[in-house]
Amino acid sequence: MSDYFQHHTAVIDAGAEIGAGTKIWHFSHVCEGAKIGSDCSFGQNTMVGSGVVIGNNVKVQNNVAIYTGTEVEDDVFLGPSCVLTNVTNPRSQVIRRGLYETTRIRRGATVGANATIVCGITLGRYAFVAAGAVVVRDIPDYGFVMGVPGRLSGWMSRHGHLLRFEGEEAVCPESGFRYRNQDGIVSCLDLDEEAPLPQNLATGVKTYDDFKSGL
Repeated sequence: MSDYFQHHTAVIDAGAEIGAGTKIWHFSHVCEGAKIGSDCSFGQNTMVGSGVVIGNNVKVQNNVAIYTGTEVEDDVFLGPSCVLTNVTNPRSQVIRRGLYETTRIRRGATVGANATIVCGITLGRYAFVAAGAVVVRDIPDYGFVMGVPGRLSGWMSRHGHLLRFEGEEAVCPESGFRYRNQDGIVSCLDLDEEAPLPQNLATGVKTYDDFKSGL
């Protein structure tokens, strides 16, 4: 018996590697040579291409295709129907297999519903792409991007809240973690970017609107 869950409608090719605790839901396809970590979730009608490497605790919502050339680190969230590409100038008449451009989605990043990520770029750690945005260039760590084309519109904390800097420092309203912005490079002062969240901060108890209204 495998140590991951596969819905009976999902197709997992021989040669794919899937970690313990991962769930592959309805009508999904994991191609030969794909590597998926532990405790991930792949919603209905998702696809993971050959050679794609995906970390641990990655959440992929319905209708997302992760094509060859994509690298996804731990704790990434890919929202419903977001689009990832792997060739900048596709033509049906021109075969460009083997020329796929690498897209890197680094630890903890979020891609919102219906957003499009043009290939060949890197989304930094804990970057946040708003729903419907079209991203055409690299996003720095903690960067918040929205619009078409996507533009850097601010900075998001590890818990997904806008950081309001006073001078070089800002505080996340949910975690209380302090962040520093030095010349456009944002880092967390209270927790290493590669460290897991403390258990007491890993479950949300208030909605985003509650934080905005000060409740």
